[in-house]
Amino acid sequence: MIDYNANELLRFTTAGSVDDGKSTLIGRLLYDSKSIFEDQLEHVKKSSIHKGLEYVDLSLLTDGLRAEREQSITIDVAYRYFTTPKRKFIIADTPGHIQYTRNMVTGASTSNLALILVDARNGVVEQTCRHSLIASLLKINHIVLCVNKMDLVDFSQEAYDKIVQDYRSFAAKLEVKDIHFLPMSALLGDNVVDRSKHMEWYEGPTLLYLLENIHIGSDNNHIDCRFPVQYVIRPQSDQHHDYRGYAGRIASGIYKPGDEVVVLPSGLTSRIKSIVTYEGEVEEAFAPMSVTINLEDDIDISRGDMIVRVHNQPKIGQDIDVIICWLNREPMNPRAKYLLMHTTKDARAIIKEVTYKIDINTLHRMEDDKDIRMNDIARVNLRVTNPLFYDSYSRNRNTGSLILIDEGTKETVAAGMII
Repeated sequence: MIDYNANELLRFTTAGSVDDGKSTLIGRLLYDSKSIFEDQLEHVKKSSIHKGLEYVDLSLLTDGLRAEREQSITIDVAYRYFTTPKRKFIIADTPGHIQYTRNMVTGASTSNLALILVDARNGVVEQTCRHSLIASLLKINHIVLCVNKMDLVDFSQEAYDKIVQDYRSFAAKLEVKDIHFLPMSALLGDNVVDRSKHMEWYEGPTLLYLLENIHIGSDNNHIDCRFPVQYVIRPQSDQHHDYRGYAGRIASGIYKPGDEVVVLPSGLTSRIKSIVTYEGEVEEAFAPMSVTINLEDDIDISRGDMIVRVHNQPKIGQDIDVIICWLNREPMNPRAKYLLMHTTKDARAIIKEVTYKIDINTLHRMEDDKDIRMNDIARVNLRVTNPLFYDSYSRNRNTGSLILIDEGTKETVAAGMII
């Protein structure tokens, strides 16, 4: 039996208003968990002195662009990686400005958890609500509200409790299963990796303990078996003359040798003969493992096909309802043709209709406003040239997501979540 939690990877994103301390928090997390090299730290120390600071500015560990360093803000999505004995982590440090909403969508789209920072002096503000709503829309199951800069309110429990109460009232309309609250000072390191000596009234875990122990195993869909074929392996060598393997990454579900499966779109059935990974054959495989599946029967299968269970199949269709975030500087052009990418399948699509635009502050529908520009979120109807094999995004984030690409410029213009 495979251990589903072995070397478990947690992807999390950070969000919050400008200057709430996102980059400082990540820098503190990397520094206190001893996940940075000496030369990196030395460079940060020199940069801090050059800026005339009396302390080491740990935010410089994540603010990689020159414009970010000069303005002390985050513009792009900065990815950072670190490991502790309990877990591996990928951090997406996303910007706080409203004009970079698309960057937050990009960083959050693959995350299990969202760290949403609040300045203890300002409390819950519009950006807090906006980023929380986006996290909810993207089906992030875990939110940690980090009440930062507690040192600037004298570590006041009263100030912290007020923010918690305000956020709980707002979060009642979110579709988020698990919300945690944590008072901290990223600048001083209170409750980031080590417990704070200034907030003995707080009896909860530190941020690192929470990240290491929060349960995300049930976030993966182990029920619906979806295996988009990425590549057909046919060595045609003397040793493997008749070998035919179907390589790809399991989107969801659990596969075992002997399972009866059906191949879409052909509808032909077979059984799994063996499942092979880089280390060799395995007795079972699950998302997000990359494997090669061998079938008992010789079936014509190509890239973009999908191997699923006979009695548990995805929806198949060419008219797709999608919530999209428009990423391009050029506004949406209704009825224009776009290249669509969904799992391993490429197709062409047109935007038939804009149903409504979403106010990302309130999630209210604006049915009269069909002008979709960069950072806007809207519900649209797509017509696809070839049928897609899909699930709703709320059920399966892998088979429920897609992107649209401008055929001329090859720029990604929209990210979509199938309803």
